[in-house]
Parts: sequence; structure tokens; C-alpha cells
Amino acid sequence: MVYKSILKRIFGLVLAIAMEIVLFVPLLIVGFIVKLTSKGPVLFVQERYGKNSKPFKLYKFRTMVIDAPDKANSEFTDIENYVTPFGKFLRKTSIDELPQLINIIKGDMAFIGPRPLSNADRLVVDLRKLNGGDQVLPGISGLAQVNGRNNISDKEKAAYDGLYARSISFENDFKLFFQTIVSVFRRDNVYKTFELVQQDVQQDDLPEQTIHSKDTAVTEDSKSIAHPSDSIIHSHV
Repeated sequence: MVYKSILKRIFGLVLAIAMEIVLFVPLLIVGFIVKLTSKGPVLFVQERYGKNSKPFKLYKFRTMVIDAPDKANSEFTDIENYVTPFGKFLRKTSIDELPQLINIIKGDMAFIGPRPLSNADRLVVDLRKLNGGDQVLPGISGLAQVNGRNNISDKEKAAYDGLYARSISFENDFKLFFQTIVSVFRRDNVYKTFELVQQDVQQDDLPEQTIHSKDTAVTEDSKSIAHPSDSIIHSHV
């Protein structure tokens, strides 16, 4: 498909450059406030897994204190104790994600796609390898983000990512882009509920051979999320 292989990258590059120009001064102001209101660097830089599960450096505005535990958000039961006051605002408005415009320009990411994950989310990374969710560029937002963001399980998240990878089109990306804007204004699912944290901890305890035996299960999860005859957008956005 021409859109998936060529136009998606061109549209994303042009839009990212335009946004960097327009938002240059506001982003500088945000960076200044981050530095002024808490100790530590302005940017949070972390290795994440991208297309074909290859690692790259992801950029975000730092929203947590510098001595916060180094683990995934899903593993926290008290994450708000580590998020800075200004960081809470950045997270609720998703402004902390805007430095990823640099990642889009570099070709590491797209606007729409599965969220890039770190080693702390190894279960989802492995499940994506099984269902094809890692065969596309990761995005600032995606199908999983508009269907629960942090309040869906890791298996559901991976299933949504695989479904998106098999259903890329301009129409779907366009609708997901604007649904993301709606979710940001509604501030939906910024933090994971305690019940899902417990569930994810239990999933993390699974032995490695169990994770890699879930090919059929992941496929079934994808089917349960969207019937093959349904539109990905009509069913989930």
C-alpha cells in the first residue's frame, strides 16, 4: 500500500517539522519550567523498542523526580508520589510527549502507531513479535491509547497493536489522530488503576516459555477485540 510504505512517512515528517517550528518557543518555555521547578535534566531519555523491535533513544519532558525507581509505570502502585507537580500537568495534557517530534523527524517514530516500550514492558514487546505489532513504526498515539491507554491489560494492549499493524490506512490514522486529541482534552486514563497494576505484576511473573507459547492466544485476543468483518475504526474509535 502506497500510504503505508511512502505517504505515511512523508505526511508525518512534514507535520512534525511544521509543529517544531510553530511550537519552538512554547517548548522552550516548558523546558525552562521543568528545569526551574525540579532538580534534574529537562528531557527524559530512554531506550525503547521500535520497528522490528530495534532499540532507539526516545525523548520526553521529564515528569518525575530524579530519584524515582527505574521501572515501568505499570509497576507503580504509588506513581503520583514520584511525579512532580508540573509533571502531573504535563502528563494530563500529554505535553510531555511533544519532544518525540524529534523522534518522528529522525525516522524513529510516527504520529500514529503502537507506543514504543522499554525493557520494563517486556511482555508486551514479546507479544508484539508474535502478532506483528512490531512490524510498523511506533507512534506518539495509537489504537491502544484511544481504547484505554494505561487502563487496559498488557495482553489487550498487544492485541490492539497487532490489529493496528494489520489495518494501517490514511482513514484510520486520520480518525485515530483526532480521537487522540479528544482523549487528551478529556484527560482519559492517564494513570493505570490499582487492579490493572496487580494484574500486570502477575503477568510479569509468568515464566519465559509461557510467554512464548501464547501465539494462538494473542491471535484469539485480536479476534475478540475486532471481528474480521468490522472496521477497525468503527469498532474501536
